[in-house]
Amino acid sequence: MTNPKTYLDPAEEKMQMAVEYLDESLARIRAGRANPKLLDAIRVEYYGSKVPISNVANIVTPDARTIAITPWEKTMFREIERAIINSDLGITPENNGEVIRLAIPPLTEERRKQLVKQCKAETEQAKVSIRNARRDAIEGLKKAVKQGMPEDVEKDAENDAQKIHDKFMKKVDDVFAAKEKEIMTV
Repeated sequence: MTNPKTYLDPAEEKMQMAVEYLDESLARIRAGRANPKLLDAIRVEYYGSKVPISNVANIVTPDARTIAITPWEKTMFREIERAIINSDLGITPENNGEVIRLAIPPLTEERRKQLVKQCKAETEQAKVSIRNARRDAIEGLKKAVKQGMPEDVEKDAENDAQKIHDKFMKKVDDVFAAKEKEIMTV
């Protein structure tokens, strides 16, 4: 007889990973506040390979509206500036020869709504991943019944899968609500 945990544990792990991925992807969405994670997706050419800016420079936020980037090598100034300009960040870097500064402009109402819509799309992706993990667990349980698992054990395990699903859906909604509040706060 197969233990229901063999289907529920991987499903719960996938759901947890979906929530963590959502958290990371929402952190990259600009909310009018300076956050070094905004630069995580931007890659620069460094000795023949593409690397994140954080691998070639020191990134700090001296205040709520500024990101300061201090490259470790003078040759990287042009490369970092070009990467930021070509990214979808929408911010023009200022270079004084020592530090590259990014001034985060306040968001317009229209841009805020666009960002919330983008967050909703990311949230929906996470929810789909969670639903898929539940579906996979339930399909595995149904196959286990054919291999000799008692039906009442399978039904209990299905209920457990639904409870785990509901718990992670609530987490996703909470993460989205927090990000929406952050974006819409002027």
